[in-house]
Amino acid sequence: MAAVTLTPRALYEEVAELLRQRIFAAELEPGSWIDEMRLAEEYGISRTPMREALKVLAAEGLVTMKVRRGAYVTEVNEKDQRDVYHLLSLLESDAAGVVATEATAEQLQDLQTLHSELAANVTDRQKFFEVNERFHMRLLEIANNRWRDQMVADLRKVMKLNRHNSLFKSGRLQESLKEHQAIMDALMSRNAPLSAQRMSEHFANGLEAAI
Repeated sequence: MAAVTLTPRALYEEVAELLRQRIFAAELEPGSWIDEMRLAEEYGISRTPMREALKVLAAEGLVTMKVRRGAYVTEVNEKDQRDVYHLLSLLESDAAGVVATEATAEQLQDLQTLHSELAANVTDRQKFFEVNERFHMRLLEIANNRWRDQMVADLRKVMKLNRHNSLFKSGRLQESLKEHQAIMDALMSRNAPLSAQRMSEHFANGLEAAI
């Protein structure tokens, strides 16, 4: 049997990640046309892996392919934001209920440690955002449903197109921290319905700040 090489696949996935980070950093702005040829030249690759990378990002919702016009960074309108927050609220509220019931003491301590780190960075917006995401990802990991994890990961990528503007609004970091404290209190008390409710409220407030 001939040897199998995975290099082409690894290349387009690497390119997809490079473009993904440029989109999240707003270097490629929402609504902007993606110049495939220029980027391929910049990365020193052919257009084939570039096109494959764009297909990956299109499947994630980060890129929109337009017939005879090429690829564009997806623009997220208010309805998109409401739809994404709605689904994230349903999925992560359910996860919070599971964690309240099934998490070990050590797992809850992991969340408490992340919450403490969040509190320590309430004046650093970028760091706060990073720790906030780690908290939510850890909670989902503890809830242990890979299908939900996959859906949330894709939804959160689309949410990032908003450049986490909600956390940049005056006072939002402090409000978000209080909401996280309420979530932690409910989790530590092993109250599943209240944990789900507090998570739902967290997303509702996040949406209000984002639009």
